[in-house]
Amino acid sequence: MRVSVIGGSSVTDEQYADAREVGRLLGERGHEVVCGGRTGVMTAVCEGARETGGHTIGILPTESRATANEYVDTPIVTGMGNARNVLVVMNGDAVVAVDGGTGTLSEIGHALDMGRPVAGLDTHRIEGVPGVEHVETPAEAVEYVEAAASVN
Repeated sequence: MRVSVIGGSSVTDEQYADAREVGRLLGERGHEVVCGGRTGVMTAVCEGARETGGHTIGILPTESRATANEYVDTPIVTGMGNARNVLVVMNGDAVVAVDGGTGTLSEIGHALDMGRPVAGLDTHRIEGVPGVEHVETPAEAVEYVEAAASVN
């Protein structure tokens, strides 16, 4: 399964650790990670996935593969800026959101429009919307998307 991991480009040490753990768990379980390929949550999740031999895909807002973080295995350039957010979500079977600002919020909206299940970890609280599950730990996030994506 491919899991899109979205979130802030500037994060706290705790958020970085959570995103790295999400990546590690996804990699251990044989899932590919799709992200925006840059900094913050994106670097952390790729680092965690790579620690376990997981494959990472970065869908970049720029026209240069060199802008990807050092843990991206497959950089995909778009030259689309934040418009590439829809592609990040579209290329996953499920989504984990860690922290994030308005770009992450837009990606959550795209995920819901596409019917992708979303696990929210320390991110925007979206109550009463089917498809978004707020979780407390990286393990709960991974378990939720695995179960929810297998139903879709």
